[in-house]
Amino acid sequence: MQCDELWSFVDNKGNKQWVWLALDANTREIVGVYLGARDEAAARKLWQSLPPLYRQCAIAYTDFWAA
Repeated sequence: MQCDELWSFVDNKGNKQWVWLALDANTREIVGVYLGARDEAAARKLWQSLPPLYRQCAIAYTDFWAA
């Protein structure tokens, strides 16, 4: 599974929102998504959006940007 994120402004530049995606590494299918902040709570919400089967075998990688 691969995860990545991107960000955009919503309404104004002070309202930055991150788009978190989890992809199946083989099929490139989106298997999890979360819209919101870029912090630990948001990462946990992305994790919760994954189907249970993916949570059993998922590996998470990070860019080490502190949450």
